[in-house]
Amino acid sequence: MATWKRDGRVTGCQRLGCAGLAGALSLSLTAPLELLTVLAQVGASPPWRGLWQAGRSVCQAEGLGALWKGNLTACLRLFPYSALQLASYRRFVMLFMDDLGHISQWSAIMAGSLAGTVATIVTYPTDVVKTRLIVQNRLEPSYKGILHAFYIIYHQEGFLALYRGVSLTVLGAIPFSAGSFFVYINLNKIWQEPSFRFSPLQNFINGCLAAGVAQTLSFPFETVKRKMQRIERLRVLAFPIMEGLMSILLAWLTVLGKL
Repeated sequence: MATWKRDGRVTGCQRLGCAGLAGALSLSLTAPLELLTVLAQVGASPPWRGLWQAGRSVCQAEGLGALWKGNLTACLRLFPYSALQLASYRRFVMLFMDDLGHISQWSAIMAGSLAGTVATIVTYPTDVVKTRLIVQNRLEPSYKGILHAFYIIYHQEGFLALYRGVSLTVLGAIPFSAGSFFVYINLNKIWQEPSFRFSPLQNFINGCLAAGVAQTLSFPFETVKRKMQRIERLRVLAFPIMEGLMSILLAWLTVLGKL
């Protein structure tokens, strides 16, 4: 059991600013890897033998700057995402706390997952725009920028196109949370000592291990979501539910190699 304590030395704006700046830095450093992952997920390019060859192929085709396509969108998304996540997390923690102010490890993980889900759903249109910017050819762009992408998607495909694949994001949060919880409840067995004695290095390794397991379990949902985000078609005025089901079906068939 843990006790919820708010650090009064740091204001809400300072926490938000630190989270945004740290996130922007990490996103910018890992943007090339994110781009190669998205391209592999949507099948926008032929398969490569390794990361080096993949990055070299992108640079030769579109230039070095192509490795950071969509990164500005991801960085701008961080500030509203962080604000929503921090606010939601505090609310969920208060909801899960007992009368003594204690919260279990599982409840804390659930609070974090739910807060992340809320922030993801609200800022989801920016994720769709980021995927479209990554997939397009930088030298012959369909979208001239972030605002232009929003405008084109909304007017040609409808408002729901900005939330295409969001259901898979929610479903993917289930194995993600389960994977994180499985790792954290077994940390004492892995290190053979109680968690309060973990060093900073051990905590860093724990975070990487939990994130790796959780991301691996939820990755199939992420792949299908990316394929759905990439789908471009004119809006269908009738049967929006059927359209969503067809989008999921088309994405799964593409993953299985049937299309």
